[in-house]
Amino acid sequence: MNERPDRPDRHPRPTDGHARPAHPRTRAEERIEGLRAPSTPELLAQVEALRAELAAAQQEAGEHRAGWQRAAADFANYKRRAEQEREAMLGLANEILLLKVLALADDFDRAIAAMPPELDRLGWIEGIVAIDRKLRQLLESEGVTAIEAIGKPFDPREHEAVLHEETSDAPDETVIGELQRGYRLRDRVLRPALVSVAKNPGQATTPGGKD
Repeated sequence: MNERPDRPDRHPRPTDGHARPAHPRTRAEERIEGLRAPSTPELLAQVEALRAELAAAQQEAGEHRAGWQRAAADFANYKRRAEQEREAMLGLANEILLLKVLALADDFDRAIAAMPPELDRLGWIEGIVAIDRKLRQLLESEGVTAIEAIGKPFDPREHEAVLHEETSDAPDETVIGELQRGYRLRDRVLRPALVSVAKNPGQATTPGGKD
């Protein structure tokens, strides 16, 4: 029987006194090695770094919040100013229109005042009077009312003196004539009344305030 030739052992076993050769680490082993707990100095360094990042983020967030608040306040102020300007423009346009209507009302006043008495009952005259009445109602519906003048003490806020007439029939500084009617728009003067004012020398006051 033939003997097999000696072949080298493919997997030699370590002989006495020799360590087994180290094999490469697997990925699992590398991951396990990477998960090892960091040392205390490393943890402190990471905590400080995170704190610094948090502080920077909070500061940036605060700056952004302050900027948004300023922008919101600026927009609110702009919106309020725009609304006020719009209302002012509308009010001015309304006043201009009302003053034009008042000029028309003045024409009616002059026409009716100059109308001969014998024409009172004519139909077309009654039509003019009816139109004037409707015009007054329209003005009142818009808050426009006439200013009382004749017989009232002169008030420079409501009256504009065009004439001063010497007379003893009325107290000094009393409105005795109305050249053009004045009007209020709700609680303020839209147009002052053009008036003539009594000048009564007999009622002139002395500097001490006595007659």
